[in-house]
Parts: sequence; structure tokens; C-alpha cells
Amino acid sequence: MQISAIKTHKITTKDTDICLVLDRYFGLGSDRRSIPEKSILAVTSKIVSLTQGRVMPLTSDKQALIEQESKFFLPRTSSKYDVQFTITNNILSASAGIDESNADNQYVLWPKDPQESANSIREYLVQKFGLKEVGVIITDSKTTPLRWGVTGISLAHSGFAALKDYIGTEDLFGRKFAYEKLNTADTLASGAIVVMGEGSEQTPLALITDVPQVEFQDRNPTQEELQSLVIAPEDDLYAPLLTSVEWKKGKK
Repeated sequence: MQISAIKTHKITTKDTDICLVLDRYFGLGSDRRSIPEKSILAVTSKIVSLTQGRVMPLTSDKQALIEQESKFFLPRTSSKYDVQFTITNNILSASAGIDESNADNQYVLWPKDPQESANSIREYLVQKFGLKEVGVIITDSKTTPLRWGVTGISLAHSGFAALKDYIGTEDLFGRKFAYEKLNTADTLASGAIVVMGEGSEQTPLALITDVPQVEFQDRNPTQEELQSLVIAPEDDLYAPLLTSVEWKKGKK
């Protein structure tokens, strides 16, 4: 697998269309890249949000923003770091994804509809390059319990199967898998974030090529496929932790 980061200009709210941003870096010409069949474009959620104008001034009430953007949230007082845990878009995250880094003194919210953004970008790539099988991931970073540092997560994907199901198949010694599923979308997002970075690298795009064991699809994911990624808190492996706290209902 090859992952290549793409350096861009400083993307701000003056950029009002993510596809126009992509036009600057992909296409014909020595200063642009082509996108081959069976490749995946990783796009950071932040530049999608910036082009959508999904920002608020730092003078805004962050607590109100968190409640607005989350489906459920925990009180800030529950964290020694003064950070709120939230559930939004079926993802457990800090502060409903609201971020201040690389934001030019603004709060940047998650994209309005990450899945629609992923679908639109894939359709743009198909049309621009005449591709049949090409994937898109909208990425962000997340923390992992009991581990320092962030890894990648896919907020949305399109053009490939996000889950590889091993349940019922046999391992090397003939033992059948009872629970195993590989989250291809999140795994690829983590790889992309390694090369895109989290600081001032200015590389919010990454092209993933030569990707083995990825099942490409010449369409957007179905609602059934998207729902298959979701686990209800009470059914989750971490249910003893997720259900032992009193979540407050947000407005999302």
C-alpha cells in the first residue's frame, strides 16, 4: 500500500467549494496529480468544514456549541482535563469534534453532513477522471482509552466496503470467527493521518494506492451498509463503561 500526502495552500473559509480545492491539485499538468482506478482519496474533515463555512468565532459559547452538535454529552466536570465526551454521528468523541487547531482563531465544527460530502467528492472524481472504482474517506483523529496520542477515524466513506466480515470463516487452525470484522475505513484513515500529520504540515489530502483486500464499489454506500457500522451502546463491547454514566441529551 502506498500513501502520498498532498501539500496544499492554506485552506480557509475563503475557499467555498471542496471540489474547487481538489481541482487545484488533481488533473492534467505537471503540477497536478492523476488519480488511478482502485485508489482512495483521504480528505481531512477540517477542510471540508472550512469550505462549508462550518466555523464559529472563539467568542462563541463552546458549551452551547457542544450541546448543539452532539446527540449525547457528559458534563465537563466529569473530566480532569475539562473536556467533554460526546456521541455524535454515532461516534464517541471529545467536544463533538469541535476543534481550534489550524482554524485561524475560530472553532471548526464537523462537516454538516460528512456522508453527503464523501458521496459528492467521489462523484466528482468519477466524473473528472472517468473512473469506475475510486474511494473517498473523510478523516478525523480520535483518542483511544488508556493510550496517549490520536489515531485516525473515518467520519464517512464512499466507493468501497467499509467492513470486511470474518464471522463464520475459519482461522489458520480451523477455528471459526465469532465476532471478527475489519473496519477497513477506519484503518485506512489511520494510515492516511500518519502521512498527513496533525500539526502545521499543511497536507490535508492523501492519495492511497495499491490497496490490497479492499472491495471497491462503483456507488455510494447504502443505508443498510452504513447502519452495519453502528453498534448501540448497550450492545457494545464497552457497554459496562458507556452505560454506567448519565448521558445528557444534546440537540443533534
